[in-house]
Amino acid sequence: MVFNSFSFLIFFPIVLLLYRIIPKKIRWLMLLAASYYFYMSWQPDLIYLILFTTAVSYLCAIGIEKASKKGLKKLLLVTAIVASLSVLFFFKYFNFLSRNITALLNLIRIPVGEFTLNLILPVGISFYTFQTLSYVIDVYRGSMKAEKHFGYYALYVSYFPQLVAGPIERPENLLPQLRAENPFSAADTAAGLKMMAVGFFKKIAVADQISKYVDAVYNGVATADSSLLNGFTVLIATALFAVQIYCDFSGYTDIAIGCARTMGIRLMQNFNDPYSATNIRGFWRRWHISLTSWFTDYIYIPLGGSRRGRARQYANIFFVFLISGIWHGAAWTYILWGVMHGVYQIIGYITEKPRQAFWNLLKVPQDSKWLIGLKRLGTFILVLIAWVAFRANSLSDLGVLYGKLFAGWGGLSVFESLKALGLGLVPAATVLLSIIVTGQLDRQIALKNHSDSGFGAVTSDRALMYVVLAWTIAAAWLILLSGNGASSFIYFQF
Repeated sequence: MVFNSFSFLIFFPIVLLLYRIIPKKIRWLMLLAASYYFYMSWQPDLIYLILFTTAVSYLCAIGIEKASKKGLKKLLLVTAIVASLSVLFFFKYFNFLSRNITALLNLIRIPVGEFTLNLILPVGISFYTFQTLSYVIDVYRGSMKAEKHFGYYALYVSYFPQLVAGPIERPENLLPQLRAENPFSAADTAAGLKMMAVGFFKKIAVADQISKYVDAVYNGVATADSSLLNGFTVLIATALFAVQIYCDFSGYTDIAIGCARTMGIRLMQNFNDPYSATNIRGFWRRWHISLTSWFTDYIYIPLGGSRRGRARQYANIFFVFLISGIWHGAAWTYILWGVMHGVYQIIGYITEKPRQAFWNLLKVPQDSKWLIGLKRLGTFILVLIAWVAFRANSLSDLGVLYGKLFAGWGGLSVFESLKALGLGLVPAATVLLSIIVTGQLDRQIALKNHSDSGFGAVTSDRALMYVVLAWTIAAAWLILLSGNGASSFIYFQF
C-alpha cells in the first residue's frame, strides 16, 4: 500500500476515525495493528524482520539500563547494533558484496563462480534500522530511559506514516507523543490534511509527470533511445530529476507529517528549501534533515567531529558521506554520489577563507543579493553533477552521461532535443507551472508545518491557491485511478 493509492484512501480515514473513537488506553494497540497491516500489504512474509529488530533492541535497551557494569552495557549495545546491522547487511548488501568479491577474484585470475541469493529488499529497512539504533544508543548514553511497554516501543519502530521512508524519528520526540492524550484539534486536523494535499500534489502532479522525461534519457543510455543523448538533453533531464526526486521524497514526507498531524503527533521537519542553499554544507542542513542529523549525532561527532584538527575533520566528513552513499543503495553509483558530496564539503572548507578574501578584495559584501544568487547557482550545479551519479543505472551508463554532459553538445539542436524528449510547448509550460506552484506551496504552506499557528486560518490571498490545488489533486487522482495505478516513491528502494 502506498500513500498515492486507492487502498490508502480507504485505509487512512478508517484509522483516523478509530483513533478518535477508541479509548486512549488501547489506542496504541489499534495503531500498532494498523501499522503492521500497512507494512504487510507490501511484504507479509518479511514482517518477522521488523519484529526481530524491534524485540532485540527493546530487550537490549532494558538490559543496558538495568546493568550495573559498564562492560555488560557495552556488550548489550554491541549486540543490538550487530543484530540490526546484520539483518540490514544481509538483505541489502550481500549480493552486492558477493558480486564484487567474485569480480575481484576473477580479475586476479582466481576463477570463482558468482554466488548470489534470491533476496527481496524489505521496504523501509534502512529507516527503521536507524530508528532502533538511535533508541538503543540514547539509552546507553543515558540521555533517555528505556521504554518498558513493548507495545509503545513497537509502535515507535513501526508507526505507519513514517515507517517506509522517514523522517527517521528520534525516540525522545515520538515516544512521548504516542503515549500522550492527543485530543481532537480542528486546527491540527486541518493542518495535517493540507500538508497531505501538498504532498499529493508534489508526488502525483509534479514528480510522476516529470519522471517520463527523465526516464527517456537515463533509461535510454544503452538502447536505441541513446540517440536522444547530447549535453543539452542530459542537462535538462538531470535538472528535471532534481525536481522529481525533491517532489517525490519531500512529497512523501509531507504526507507522512500530515498523517501524523491529524492525530496530534508532530514529526520532525525533513526538508527546508534545499535548492536555495548557498553551499553544500547548507544543502545537507536542508535536505533529508533527519538522516543528516542522524549521521552527525551518531557517527560524525563520536568520531571526533571537528575537535581533533582539520585533517581528522576532513577524514570524518569523507567517511560519513561514504557511509551515506552506501546507506542509499548497494551500487557503486550511490557510493560515488556520497563520495562526491564528501569531497565537495572538504573542498568547501579548504577554500572558504580564500573565497572570502577574494570577495573582500573586490569589496563585494557577503550579504550581496547577486553574490548570494551566484552561490546558490554554483551549489545547484554541483548538486546536479552529483545527481547524475545518483540516477544513473550503472557505472557504464554514468560514463556515457558524463561524457555527453561535459563534451557532447553537438548533434541535435536545442529545439530538436526538447522535441525528442517530448517537451513541446504545452508539456514544457505545464512542467514549469508545476515547479512554480511547488515553490509557492513550500514557501507559504509546507515550511509552516511546525510553527505554533500551523496552517490555521486561510487568508484571502491564499484561498484561490487552495482551490486550484484541490482541483489539481482531484484531476491527478482521476488520472491515476484510471491509468496504471499508483507509482512507488523513489526512496522506498532505500
